[in-house]
Amino acid sequence: METAVVIARIAQFIGAAILFGTPLFFLYALPKAGVGSAMTLPWPRPVLGACALAVIVAAIVYLCSQTAMMADDPAAAFDRETLLGVLNDSAMGHAVVARLAAALAALVACLVLKPGRILWAILAALGAAVMASFAWTGHGAVDEGLHGLIHTPADVLHLLAAGVWLGALTAFAILLCAPGRASLESQAVLHRALEGFSGIGSAVVAVILVTGLINSWFLVGLAGIARMGASTYGVLLLVKIALFAAMIGLAGLNRFFHTPALARGLDAGDAVSALKTLRVSIILETLFGLAVVLLVAILGMLAPVAAQ
Repeated sequence: METAVVIARIAQFIGAAILFGTPLFFLYALPKAGVGSAMTLPWPRPVLGACALAVIVAAIVYLCSQTAMMADDPAAAFDRETLLGVLNDSAMGHAVVARLAAALAALVACLVLKPGRILWAILAALGAAVMASFAWTGHGAVDEGLHGLIHTPADVLHLLAAGVWLGALTAFAILLCAPGRASLESQAVLHRALEGFSGIGSAVVAVILVTGLINSWFLVGLAGIARMGASTYGVLLLVKIALFAAMIGLAGLNRFFHTPALARGLDAGDAVSALKTLRVSIILETLFGLAVVLLVAILGMLAPVAAQ
């Protein structure tokens, strides 16, 4: 059951991040209409619809598996009364209900609305609701009083900033690997999108750093720093920090070296080499991001250093 919970958490995180961050990326980084706009791309609506469906399925699996763990009885995962009790009487149940409602609304929107800025705005809002719901069942939700008033909002901002980053990485990765990427028009749109994300990316990194420090204050504390290597939570948190640092390094290379190289290639009429380098960097950054999501899913199941 623990494995099922972790897998379900990973699927929910990834689906929610793309559902939130990718349509948001369409709004601030791609043209409103014409060549290169998200409306002209074939993949956004199917991908976002699939992410909404993945969140729904994974949330149900998470609810059933977590209920079985709470009851210490595998049969509880399929017991209607037990499941309803968890949904009605626990913070986890309330979070799952909100998550399911937002994801279902997103799926319906993908099915009935045409691609465009209205759809992207609706999906980004619903995706943000799904992302924020994870804070209800995170470590920050346990704190009360002033600690809770600081820790929970920091958790929400941390999750939303991560969603902006991962959603943009997903869009970049698909744009760099999609058919037609070799045309000069597509390359020019990609360059404009990279420049459009540069300022957003800096703000995202700043938010993640600040909220990460706040969360670490509550989950590790000054006294717990020396004990980081003595617990599974501490070791995994250190690995997560290392991966995040690697992502920042790759993002810096993309912004200050690969994006200008793409601009020079476009000016010269040959950006093939710059695109190959950029593609490798973006895919690697995306893989590191997915590894961070895996660690987040596992860390959420463990007692933090400060509680040990």
